Amino acid sequence: MALQQENHPSAHTLKSSGKSYAYTIKWALVILIIAGIAWIVITHRQQDDQKKADVQSLLGNKPMPVLVAKSEKRDVNVYLNALGTVTPRNTITVKARVDGQLLNVYFREGQMVKSGDLLAQIDPRPFEVQLGQAEGQLTRDKALLDNALIDAERYKTLLAQDSISKQQADTQQSLVNQYRGAIAVDQATVDSAKLQLSYCRITAPMSGRVGLRLVDPGNMIHSADTTGIVTITQLQPITALFSIPEDDLSAVVQREKAVDSLAVDAYDRSQKFKLASGSLLTTDNQIDTTTGSIKLRAVFKNENETLFPNQFVNIKLLVDVDQAATVIPQSALQRGKNGVYVYVVNPDQTVSLKQVTAGDADGEFVSIKKGLNPGETLVVDGADKLRDGARVKTTTLDATQKDTPDKSKKRGHSKEGWQHKQSAE
Repeated sequence: MALQQENHPSAHTLKSSGKSYAYTIKWALVILIIAGIAWIVITHRQQDDQKKADVQSLLGNKPMPVLVAKSEKRDVNVYLNALGTVTPRNTITVKARVDGQLLNVYFREGQMVKSGDLLAQIDPRPFEVQLGQAEGQLTRDKALLDNALIDAERYKTLLAQDSISKQQADTQQSLVNQYRGAIAVDQATVDSAKLQLSYCRITAPMSGRVGLRLVDPGNMIHSADTTGIVTITQLQPITALFSIPEDDLSAVVQREKAVDSLAVDAYDRSQKFKLASGSLLTTDNQIDTTTGSIKLRAVFKNENETLFPNQFVNIKLLVDVDQAATVIPQSALQRGKNGVYVYVVNPDQTVSLKQVTAGDADGEFVSIKKGLNPGETLVVDGADKLRDGARVKTTTLDATQKDTPDKSKKRGHSKEGWQHKQSAE
């Protein structure tokens, strides 16, 4: 019994030592696994950094192909941009002025008509009958007047011979005046019947484009109808309504005092294609207090009919000209966290990053207020892959357009317009 009691603590100690050894092995395995994972991650990062370094080294040694253009000094137009709606100067609904059956329609839907062109014909027969009745009554009263005049002359002779009383002669003269009044009424009735008959021919009251036909031939139409027969819209000239902020009104007023008329250009929704050029017609007589803007109306000749009523347009109102400004293509401007900058090509075919201050934009071009001189070579395409000091292989716009004329056209209107303006200068 005593021996068993002495060995019992030793067995307990052995079990505790085995458990500690197992925990130690587990923790060692966890540490080894974590160390392996860390080694793999570090190795992959080093490999990625090495690949990036190799790519950057390769790019740094190999010149990047870029498209370049030179800055130049020229006048830049300063515009106010606004959203506008094309509105016709006149829109007329052609209605019948007499009641009757519509016999014929002589216009084609969408046709351009001139003032006085025949549009429709109403049945004239009822009005011809009325005119015949009025003319018959006029002829009858004229005959009565002639007879009354003859009798009046006879009564004057008899009165001179003292054969009748003066009262009879005065009565006859009064009868003559009555017939004259009746003839005047008959003549007015004849004129009214002719006027009603002329209304059977419906003509265009102004030149313009007719819309869709609202009444078909054979229907009875009335002067009280609200729909009318067709509408005519004047397209030449045509106007556009647009609004500008009240803060810009002073620039418009000053420009109006300096020049005879303010030039206005209308562009499509994408602002890439100019639809028409015109001039400012008038401004509204008060500012809208709810929006803080004022309405203006511009007029366009619209000879090519590029503007259509209720069409949305982008308006550019010329309010000033920046004389002898440094101008570059807008594609040369780059924007970053430090502001606006450009890449200037150095004589050793490397690029330098220059911070600039952009001014007013004129189409695809922009003036530079500060940071750039005329005649410097700028990167206009391919700048997204460059960095300060990178080597480049330059190609000018002229060379690109000569080698691949079709591709240069697909590049967009900006570069073609830039080349055209350079050649014009």
